[in-house]
Amino acid sequence: MTEILAFGSSPRRIRQANVVAALQSLFGFGRLSRAELARKLGLNRSSSGHIVAELTESGLVREVEDDAAKRPDQARAGRPGILLELIPDAALFLGIEIGVEHIAAVVIDLTGKVRARASRPFTAPGTPIESAVQAAADLGLGALGPSGLGQCQGIGLSVPAHIYGEGIVAIAPLIGWQNIPLGEIARSLLPLNVPVTVENDANAFAIGDGYKHKSSGVTLFLVLETGVGGGIVIDGKLFRGGHGLAGEIGHTLVPGSNGKKLEQLIGREAVLSQYRSATGRSDADLDTFLTDVNDRVPAAVNVAEDWSRNLAYALMQACRVIDPERIVLGGSVAALYPMVAARLAAHMGSERNAMFPVPDILVDDDPHFGSAFGAACLMHQRFLSLSNDSLALDDTSEDERDTA
Repeated sequence: MTEILAFGSSPRRIRQANVVAALQSLFGFGRLSRAELARKLGLNRSSSGHIVAELTESGLVREVEDDAAKRPDQARAGRPGILLELIPDAALFLGIEIGVEHIAAVVIDLTGKVRARASRPFTAPGTPIESAVQAAADLGLGALGPSGLGQCQGIGLSVPAHIYGEGIVAIAPLIGWQNIPLGEIARSLLPLNVPVTVENDANAFAIGDGYKHKSSGVTLFLVLETGVGGGIVIDGKLFRGGHGLAGEIGHTLVPGSNGKKLEQLIGREAVLSQYRSATGRSDADLDTFLTDVNDRVPAAVNVAEDWSRNLAYALMQACRVIDPERIVLGGSVAALYPMVAARLAAHMGSERNAMFPVPDILVDDDPHFGSAFGAACLMHQRFLSLSNDSLALDDTSEDERDTA
């Protein structure tokens, strides 16, 4: 609420802040009665009623009957209770991920529910920037569908890159981009006049997991694809660090690896290269490797053992600095973790300092779409904030009594 309280003291600003707070409450808590919403806003029933009227007239909120009042065991005299809820179709948000070897898109509605998703193979390295963005846009707009174009209120774009300023890619070594105004390019190619935000893929993944689980404490998020992206969330808020690079443990140097970074040892291409070399099967893909690990094929098990040992080393170094309570893995290579969890735990135990507990390690429940989902959540988050100018009210509708 700090953002809202600091927003301003004019009647118009206070009214807008209350509208934002009401939307955030209905998203965070679900259906609420008018009295419950008034209490959460800290307003009297009259002032809260004006806010509710604004939201219902704008098509963002509606009244529904209390389901509990319809059940025989909850029957009571009088009229059934009326609750307020967000209208799911009132706004849609599109998240698009441009990965090294794929593009993915996710559409969520105003309640944060996934409405559509799509992905396809795509080779970003060597592809002209505009062509890559156009391919991503085509996939995303296809996921929205013709009926969803008018409801789209924001587009988030995630990439494996260091981002600064207004969507500028400082460097994306895995796809060969540097000093690219990606946000500007995306806005010029997308046919929708809506906000467009560019985010690092691991940070987007972290934001999306926070939307799904609303966890507190410190969590380290890793996206395991061709590279290894990292993000840190503290009590639900993304921690970027001094230069936006917090959590990027993929650049950790691993002892005994001839100076290689972690992402050069456990990323998708590194794993497949090792497996193809060990088996002589140049056409082996990740699914084949995972199947062989599950079936305990020696060559696959040996590669998986190296993978777990290298990851364990990097995680324990991160734990000594970050001290996370949870580590959440996403990306296609995260599917390997459940098969080697015991070995990774053993390696972490050998590296462990007694002062630093081993955190829980989880695999995201939708690792292939985690980053695209998070990019959509980023735009949903923006919509339910004071940055959303569409929630500003017309000065002619102001009345001093509404600020009580």
